[in-house]
Amino acid sequence: MAAKKLTFEQSLARLDEIVKALERGDRPLEEAMTLFEEGTGLIKSCGKVLDDAEQKVVMLQKGPDGQPAEVPFEEEA
Repeated sequence: MAAKKLTFEQSLARLDEIVKALERGDRPLEEAMTLFEEGTGLIKSCGKVLDDAEQKVVMLQKGPDGQPAEVPFEEEA
């Protein structure tokens, strides 16, 4: 599966499948390396989507002067 054609949610689901397959340890080395490579690509892709979303949220937050202002999320206790 090509990471560029998947939605964020599909990418996460595929990454979960890859992790489970690698954790089982029953794949031949060559196949495991291919899965690992695919997984690292998915991680990069998902990371970029999350970074872009974070930047969009920051841009949408407006400060008292009407200019964008970074507002930290409250941490859960």
